[in-house]
Amino acid sequence: MRWSNQAIATEQGDSLSGLAKLSNIVRSVQTPEFAGITFHEVLAKSALNHVPGASNSMPFAWTINPYRGCSHACVYCFARNTHTYLEFDAGRDFDNEIIVKINVAEVLAKELRTKRDRVPAVALGTNTDPYQRAEGRYRLMPGIIAALAEAETPFSILTKGTLLRRDLPLIAEANRRVPVSIAMSIAIFDDELQQSVEPGTPTAKARLSTVSAVREAGLDCSVFMMPILPHLTDTRAHLDEALGQIKASGATSVLYTALHLRPGTKEWFMLWLEREHPELVEKYRFMYYGRNSYAPKDYRKWLAAKMQPLLRKHRLTRGVEDPTTGGVAMGPARAIDGNGERMPLPSIIAEELPPESALRAISAPTLF
Repeated sequence: MRWSNQAIATEQGDSLSGLAKLSNIVRSVQTPEFAGITFHEVLAKSALNHVPGASNSMPFAWTINPYRGCSHACVYCFARNTHTYLEFDAGRDFDNEIIVKINVAEVLAKELRTKRDRVPAVALGTNTDPYQRAEGRYRLMPGIIAALAEAETPFSILTKGTLLRRDLPLIAEANRRVPVSIAMSIAIFDDELQQSVEPGTPTAKARLSTVSAVREAGLDCSVFMMPILPHLTDTRAHLDEALGQIKASGATSVLYTALHLRPGTKEWFMLWLEREHPELVEKYRFMYYGRNSYAPKDYRKWLAAKMQPLLRKHRLTRGVEDPTTGGVAMGPARAIDGNGERMPLPSIIAEELPPESALRAISAPTLF
């Protein structure tokens, strides 16, 4: 990729919107390989995000988002409204103005040294996807995974990105040191509809192949059938075919839920629906009226009644979602061997750890 000499001056007036007010921008990058997308490289102050609230496995939770915004461009993405915090819009800007925390692994390694006892587990991919296409260039995840494993911190990864396969040897080594939970998000099994709703994502077939690769690496892998779209992907035929393919991939469990539309996302999704399926607009307006974000309770009961026998038919287990992070529920740490000694650091993890010199080079605190 031709990333060198692509820097844009950080003071771009309206073009950088809220970012122009910050002091942590390194450069903004455009490249022909990502037509129409601008990557704003920033130096992060913090890598760990504290998520308040309780879950079944912990009194609080932590997440990491190496990117803000996502080139997957899923029209239903619940995280869209977070882009408005930087004065970007929740629609096209979310897809095309991507913030990249280029020092996130180094910052994380430093934070874990002081917060290890307060961070029981970390979820990745519950806001924006850590394996969106630009990860092939920025390669932030290996350092993050290594830092978490070295600090004996369990973690989960939820992604639509087949680039996960690149890191499977590293993830498998990490899993021998701490619990690691992997989930692949595959909501739509109709190729034409999938490319319309999720234009920047790999095909369902490619993601199912990635599930198989995760299983072949000796790891469990759940599939998130989220969201199920009313009147579009909730027919028995579509659900039956989807679950059959999921079973064939070797997935260990399935999690599903109906579409929910938060403010910011609702407006963008309805624009798509008006353009692609105008016959459904009134039905969706009835279901997601006013400030209501979730599908009606009766619809959710109807969907569960349809899914339960199909799960039994395909001998699939319904997985457990962490209600705090939205990721896969995780187990306790296990970085201690049978003799009560810390397990040695596997070789790939050691190779991916950020160097001490990089930690010392982290710049002054910023708003990220």
